[in-house]
Amino acid sequence: MKQVIVNIPENKYTFFIELVQNLGFKTEKKDKVKLTPKQSEFVEGTKNALNDVGRHLKGEIKLKTIDQLLDEL
Repeated sequence: MKQVIVNIPENKYTFFIELVQNLGFKTEKKDKVKLTPKQSEFVEGTKNALNDVGRHLKGEIKLKTIDQLLDEL
């Protein structure tokens, strides 16, 4: 038996699963990984940092230079 992993947009998920099951294929639902509070904090911090970089690239905000960061230390 071969296994295939497919990334499906949220709005198409129900339709896709129904289609696959109607074609007679077996589907498995994988449980989401449980993160520790420290891991969740890291993920949220990373998302926020990437959001800030995106806003900086669009010119919405100005980020500190490396010299400014080093001066704070």
